[in-house]
This record gives sequence, C-alpha cells and structure tokens, in this order.
Amino acid sequence: MSSIVTPPLPGTTIDPRYPDSDGRFMGETDFHNVAMVWLKEALQDFFANRDDVYVASNLIMYFQEGDAKKRRDPDVLVATGVGKHMRRAFRVWEEKTLPRVLFEIASRRTWRKDIGEKRELYAQLRIPEYFIFDPEGCYLHPVVQGFRSEDGQSVPMEADADGGLISAELGLRLVTEGTMLRLIDLRTGRPVPTRSEQAEQSRTQAELAQERVHKLQAEVERLRAQLGRNGPRP
Repeated sequence: MSSIVTPPLPGTTIDPRYPDSDGRFMGETDFHNVAMVWLKEALQDFFANRDDVYVASNLIMYFQEGDAKKRRDPDVLVATGVGKHMRRAFRVWEEKTLPRVLFEIASRRTWRKDIGEKRELYAQLRIPEYFIFDPEGCYLHPVVQGFRSEDGQSVPMEADADGGLISAELGLRLVTEGTMLRLIDLRTGRPVPTRSEQAEQSRTQAELAQERVHKLQAEVERLRAQLGRNGPRP
C-alpha cells in the first residue's frame, strides 16, 4: 500500500547549514522594540484576511543557497504568495520568492548600515520596496525614508506634503505619529488601529451598547408605570 508523503512547509525544517539564530546580541531600546512591534502587528492585522501574505520580525532571511553568510535579519519582513505558517527562517529558494517589502527601525547601533549597506543590498536583490524609520528622530532626516529597487539600483521615494510615503506593494500610506509609523489604508483613507486602540474601541462600543440597553429598560419601565397609572381603557 503506497502512502503520500507531504513535504515540509518552507522554512520549518531545521537545517544546520542555515541556523535560525546568528548568536548576536539583539538588545535594543524601547523606542526600537515598541516601534517594531506596533508595525508588525498593524501589518498582520491589515492583512489578516489574506492567506497569502506573511509578516515576520527579526526572522533570518537567507538569500543565496549554499552560502549561509548571505543572510540578513530585517526588523520587519512582508512576503506575498506564501503561507502564513510559522517559520524558523526565510530561505528564498524554498519560498520560491523574495520578500516584497522590508523595514528597518533605525537605532544608534544600526542606522548607518540601515541607510548604507542594507539599502544597497536590498536593491541589488531586487526587493521592490525598503523603508527605514527612526522612532527617536535622532539619526535620519526625514525620520521615515523609502526606497524602490529599479534595475538593482536603490531609488529614493518622494514624500508627499505631509512627509508620508506610499507603498504600492502594500496598498498603504506610511506616516510618522510620534514614535510610531502609522499605516493608512489607501482604499479607505482610514488609519490601521493599533491593538490597544482596537481594544479601546471595543470597550467604547460595549459601553455604548450597555448604555442603550439601560435607556431602553428605563423607557420600558416608564411606559409600564404610565400604563399602571392610567389603567386599562373601558
């Protein structure tokens, strides 16, 4: 009796040639960590109904089979045409695609590489879009910058009057809001809420619904009392 062997999902197998950790110290500031988490969560929520869009943070991306040194670990990675399953690493030859968009959150330790060698490498790899955000406002001017890969060359995006940038790949407008990179849905013009904002919206809606219930109950009681006073009609 023959059996069908299902191949492992891309990025899930342990391959000692391509470690899922590079052993480096990954400590960063609260500015960096919070900005990265907000961005990752907002992207995950925006694409929650798209089964072919994968969002990850601090995941090692191997971009050349056979050479484990050819890797980077972008702060946020967005790939399309792939599954949402959890991965140990993103190995482009297994995924059969490159990420569509990469983000780096600039810090004192990383900003020079973010704007320099990483920008050049991502363009050479022909990753369509690359964004850098400086949540502290200390290292980059302007604090959010975007680049497109055109024939392997990094071409700066032109910001709009408010300093916002358009990601054609994601269908989003990116604007700074304090230490957060806010995402705006291009179709609706509405901001993508953070998860804390979603929770607050849910609480507000629940409170309003409860208030309406109380008002209806009060109105029912008032009508019953009025009916009792007037008595039934003969």
